[in-house]
Amino acid sequence: MMYYSRIKLLSVAAVCLLGALLCVPNFVRKPAASIPWPEIHLGLDLRGGSYLLLQVDLSSLTHDRLQSLSDSLRQSLISANLGYRNIAINPDKAEITFQPRDPSEKDRDLKVLEDLPRTVSNEFSVTTRPDDTIAITLDSGAMRVRTHDAVSQAIEIVRRRIDATGAVDPQITRQGEDRIVVELPGISDPERVKALLGTTAKMTFRLVDELPPGTLIAPPGDTLLPLSDHPDSTLAVHNHVDVDGVNLTNAGATTDEQTGGWAVSFSLDSVGTRAFGDVTQANVGRRFAIVLDNKIIEAPVIRTAITGGSGIITGNFDAHQATDLALLLRAGALPVPLTVVEERSIGPSLGADSIRAGALSLLVGFVLVIIFMALFYGRFGWYANVALFANLVLMLAILSLFGATLTLPGMAGMLLTLGMAVDANILIIERIREELKRGRTPLAAMQAGFERATATVLDSNATAFLAHVMLFVFGTGPVRGFALTITIGIATTLFSTLLLSRMLMVRWYALTRPSTLPV
Repeated sequence: MMYYSRIKLLSVAAVCLLGALLCVPNFVRKPAASIPWPEIHLGLDLRGGSYLLLQVDLSSLTHDRLQSLSDSLRQSLISANLGYRNIAINPDKAEITFQPRDPSEKDRDLKVLEDLPRTVSNEFSVTTRPDDTIAITLDSGAMRVRTHDAVSQAIEIVRRRIDATGAVDPQITRQGEDRIVVELPGISDPERVKALLGTTAKMTFRLVDELPPGTLIAPPGDTLLPLSDHPDSTLAVHNHVDVDGVNLTNAGATTDEQTGGWAVSFSLDSVGTRAFGDVTQANVGRRFAIVLDNKIIEAPVIRTAITGGSGIITGNFDAHQATDLALLLRAGALPVPLTVVEERSIGPSLGADSIRAGALSLLVGFVLVIIFMALFYGRFGWYANVALFANLVLMLAILSLFGATLTLPGMAGMLLTLGMAVDANILIIERIREELKRGRTPLAAMQAGFERATATVLDSNATAFLAHVMLFVFGTGPVRGFALTITIGIATTLFSTLLLSRMLMVRWYALTRPSTLPV
């Protein structure tokens, strides 16, 4: 307890030196791009930037599932040589209704419907009505599960899209059941990000149904969709999706060799390649529409079977549009549309004021603690101050190493950590004082003080550590920033108090052998 080996001394000094080196990137500009330069990122409240609150359109989730279920229903009944009449979708009641072609087929219809694939357990129920109508109703509990999964998936896709724009350390979190908070430090004009997030980017490939000119109503199984370049013109496309955009494996901006204009190249996985080859081989001479968010980008005629699993989308793009479309396709389609319901911009001047205020409070608190310890505990108080400074350096070093984001609550957590670190030193010094009053020798008093205070320091910090870990796991936004700095601070406090400050006291005693202790 009262002896520090040379290896232990060097290890403690090496940790402190490494911490000081890791802090350097926060105060010195990066000399070269090839040099690793870990530093702390400033949060939205310190650096300024944009705040977006996105609303998830959950009604579209129900509508899309009813539509896909309706397509599966038709295909399953036709495959079983069964017919149907008066099929209808009611999004308000989350149900699909239809009547059998013949009442005698009702039992066979029910058996086919029970075999329809379900995305989650007990997703829908099948019931019959006195007029022989069969209803498929989505279960509300199952839809809540799908909603939760859809929002989680949307958060991941939003993160991928924003990361592709080069935004530094965006914060993306869930708020409630159907909202997503996006914080973009350093971005004061988020228009491009808003455009990316407001685009669902759901791409499908569907066959075009050639109708007489001037047709205003699509036949059953078709939908009239506008052309992206000419919104007043429409084409009837099959509701059935021949190739889904989820089978895309890559997309990139390129140039069209024929026109020289910008285009988007894409490639498909094995499932998409097989489906693309089958549909193009069976429909040579027909138009094949590329649909993005219910708008037709282009509808070329199939000249020959395309079995290579890759292609090019043209559509009068400029470089910016082609790049963004490729980005959207690579990131994947949002499972549900998102709309911006709130937007705030925080100027860099407000962030600079926050930094100055936070730094000033940290500096004043640190100086007051140093003065207090020096006045009340003398030499041992100064040793505690050295450990306190090392504690602050190590906190900044760990935050830098992991590229953490520092916010105002995080700065408050750092100041609170310094106070907690002082408490640990005070416990040890006060315990040494008590042992001296009991008549122990200086060496025995230090030995007993360290041993008896260590258990108390470990217990108090362990409970605080667990509490703040829970805050970090279950908290959001500012709460997580506060909990993160406190959690890191507890670890550095244990090092600086139980190793560094004790080492300074023990080395002083070993070198001087005083008759009394300066406490």
